[in-house]
Amino acid sequence: MSKDIKPKKRIGQGKVSRRKKIIVWASIVAVAGAGAYLASRGRGETKVEVPVTRVRVGEFIDSVRTRGEIKSSNSVILSAPQVPDLQIVSLMPSGQRVRKGEIVVEFDAAQQEQNLLQYATSVRTVDSEIVQTRASHKIVNEQDAMNLMTAGYNLERAKLEASKAEVISEIEGAKNRINVTISEGELGQVKTALKAHDTSQEADLERLQQRKDKTVRDLERAKGYLSRMVVRSPIDGIVNILPNFRSAGSWGSKPPPFKEGDTAWTGAGIAEIPDLSQMRLELNLEEVDRGRLQIGQPVRVRVDAIPDKEFGADLDWISPIAFLQFRMTGTSEKSFPARATLQQLDDRLRPGMSGTADVIIERLPSVLLIPARASFMHNGKPAVYVQKGQNFQVRNIEVGKRNDVDLVVLDGLKEGEIVALEDPAEAAKRAKQL
Repeated sequence: MSKDIKPKKRIGQGKVSRRKKIIVWASIVAVAGAGAYLASRGRGETKVEVPVTRVRVGEFIDSVRTRGEIKSSNSVILSAPQVPDLQIVSLMPSGQRVRKGEIVVEFDAAQQEQNLLQYATSVRTVDSEIVQTRASHKIVNEQDAMNLMTAGYNLERAKLEASKAEVISEIEGAKNRINVTISEGELGQVKTALKAHDTSQEADLERLQQRKDKTVRDLERAKGYLSRMVVRSPIDGIVNILPNFRSAGSWGSKPPPFKEGDTAWTGAGIAEIPDLSQMRLELNLEEVDRGRLQIGQPVRVRVDAIPDKEFGADLDWISPIAFLQFRMTGTSEKSFPARATLQQLDDRLRPGMSGTADVIIERLPSVLLIPARASFMHNGKPAVYVQKGQNFQVRNIEVGKRNDVDLVVLDGLKEGEIVALEDPAEAAKRAKQL
């Protein structure tokens, strides 16, 4: 009955077992951590997402890119006529189609109509004065003719009396001779008065004729002004209202277009009627690019408002001199104006649209291409990071032509290989910092 009760566990056995478990689990955690560390070390940069691309075969294009504005090659500018005090009373809105001969701009003609009436009245007044003057001259001429005839008669009578000197007394004879002399003097006075009257009459008529000529010129000028108070379109097209550079706008903004009620100055461009059958892109070339471009080079045009279509064009004009443009900061910038005529058109094209032009300098068909950002300098030579499994290897390459986007690979790569678009090591460092 006194059997010894054996304990289920030996003394110290529980502590030893617990210690062993702790050691085992610590070892497992350490091994797992080391494995994860080694795995992370083994994978290197491939653990980080690195942008890559495939080496491709395609066409390499070396070009100069610039911006420009669509213009009509045969646009017509409707300018304000040479008429003083012009005020717009009617103006066709921008974007509206216009037919040849339709009125686009109409100016206030009230002042010119008043001037025309005034000058016409002045012409009639001068004509009346000329008629009156000629009538007055006629009366004077008739009186002068009477005086001349009377003086001549008196002289003849005096001579007749003087011829009786042989049959009358000496005194009477002397008296008659004196009368002849007096009659001759009176006749001379009458003739002199006639000449004076003729000269005065010619001067009066000439003065009135000059006044009439000036009034007629004023009248014709007023008629001409009145005939120019409407401006018609010489061709079919679409109206484009031009900016009013004398209109006060907000500082730094473009001047507003002309509108009804504005005052125009002589020669001011009011509206433009573009011929939509021929369009061009007006460009401004940078000074550094001018030496690379020649007339006749092809141009690829992308219009901002028509992103789904590319237009072909030809570079047909480059300014021989630079255009100096002053900035608001006080600096200046040189550029060369140029023009590229579009080869094909689109119904959506409108003058004033902005676009991007790529002037093609050289084409290389079927060459090996990679993005320019995929090339790096390694030990002073161009190289790429080629993906091999989960790792990247540095490989030197030989490069040829390059542009802002692509470069030509002459040696060192094959079509279809995958290259990194950035340094994998730099990508890993950046990932660790996040």
